[in-house]
Amino acid sequence: MTSLPEAEANRIIDKSVSGMVRISMRTRLGHRGRREIAVSRSMIVTALAAMLAILISCALPAAAQQGSVPAPVLTLPANQNPQNSTLELPAMPRQQQQGGSLNIPPQVQQGGQELVIPTRQLREQPGYAQVTVTVTDPNGTYVTGLQKDDFKLYMDGKQRPIQFFRQDLNTPVSVGILVDTSGSMTPKIPQARAAISQFIRDLNDKDDVFLFAFSSKPFLLQPFTINHDLVMRRLALLHAYGQTALFDVIMQGLNMVQHGRYDKKALLVVTDGMDNASSATVEAVIGQARRMGVLVYSIGIGDPNASGVSIAVGPFMVGGSELDRVDAETLHTLSTETGAKTYIVKQAGDGELLRRVCESISLELREQYTVGFVAPQASAGGYRSLRVDVPGKPSANVRVRKGIEIGPGSHPESAYYNPSGASATP
Repeated sequence: MTSLPEAEANRIIDKSVSGMVRISMRTRLGHRGRREIAVSRSMIVTALAAMLAILISCALPAAAQQGSVPAPVLTLPANQNPQNSTLELPAMPRQQQQGGSLNIPPQVQQGGQELVIPTRQLREQPGYAQVTVTVTDPNGTYVTGLQKDDFKLYMDGKQRPIQFFRQDLNTPVSVGILVDTSGSMTPKIPQARAAISQFIRDLNDKDDVFLFAFSSKPFLLQPFTINHDLVMRRLALLHAYGQTALFDVIMQGLNMVQHGRYDKKALLVVTDGMDNASSATVEAVIGQARRMGVLVYSIGIGDPNASGVSIAVGPFMVGGSELDRVDAETLHTLSTETGAKTYIVKQAGDGELLRRVCESISLELREQYTVGFVAPQASAGGYRSLRVDVPGKPSANVRVRKGIEIGPGSHPESAYYNPSGASATP
C-alpha cells in the first residue's frame, strides 16, 4: 500500500468480547471513503493449517526416501580384527566422510525403563561384584535381547552362578570425561570440543556427568551433574597449554566416578600424547582400574608408532615427530583390563571421525549387560581372572574385564547407591 502515491495506511488490531480478532485497515486515496475488513480467528487458523498441510506434503517424499536407506554401520579397516579392543582408524578423505562410511546406526531411545540394582542383601555379601558385558557378532554388530541363562561366567577357570542380571538398554550411567588440553592439542581442541558435545547429546538424559581438563595437572571444570547443558557450556573453557599429566587425571577420574549416583560407571579419555608430567605411575593407574570396576574408554589422536626427540620449553613442546605420538599401549591396556575399547585416530581432520567415534561409544553403553556374582573365599582377597561365554552363540565376541580385585575397598557400597526412582531386584 505504501507504494501507491498519496496513500496512508494505519493498522488497528482490537479484540471483541466474542473472541474475534478484528483487523481494521484505513486507506485514504484522495477523497475515497474508508474500508474496513474484519477477519475472524477461525479464518486465520484455517489459512495457517492449509499452509502447514502443503509443507508436510512436500516433505513426505523426501522423508520416505530417507527411511528406505538401510542404516550404515561403523566400518573397520580390512586388516583389523573386530574382536580387538583397540581400533586404529586412519584419517578419511573428505568425500568419504561425507559419504557416511563411518556412520553409526541411529540410537533408539528406550523410554520408561526402570533402573534395577541388586538387593542390599546381595551386594553386602562378601565377595559380591558385578561387571559389564558387551556381546557382538563377527561383523561387530551388538547382540541384544539375551537373557540370564544365555551367559556362563567363569572365575579362575571355574564356573560361578550368576546372581544378578540386567539388560542395559537405557540404564543410566555415571560418566567422567577427561580431555587433554596440553600444548600439542592446540589445533585439535575445536574438533575435540565438537566431538564431546556429540557424545553428551547422545547420552541418556538421566546420566550423571563430570568434566576434567588436563595439561600439566588436572583441572575439574564441572563436578557431577545431570544438567548436560551445563557440561557442554564448560567445554568453552578448553584451551591448550602445558604438558600431559595423563596418569594423574585418570587416577582422579577413577576416584571421582565412584561418587556417581549409578552402579554403572565409565570414563572417556581423549588425548593426543604421552604422559610427561604425572606423579602417578602407569602401574598404579592400571591397578586402580582393576579395583574400581570402571569402564575406561579412550580416544587417542596421533600415531602410536611415531618416534623422535622433543623438548619441553615452559608450556610448549619443541622437537620431532614425538609430538605426534599417542600412548596407545597404555590406553589399550586400560581398555582391556576394564572391558571397554580404545580408538586410535591418526589425524583429527575436520573432526567428523572424532564425532562418530564418540557417537559409537555412547551407543555401546546402551547395548550392554550387567552381570553380578559372588566370589568364593572372599576373605582371602586378591585378584581373580574372569571369563564370560555365550554358549548359544559360539561365533560371538564377548568382551568383559579381564578380572577383579577382591578385598576391602574394591567395590564400595557407594557404587550401588540407589537414586530416586530406582528399584532393587527381589
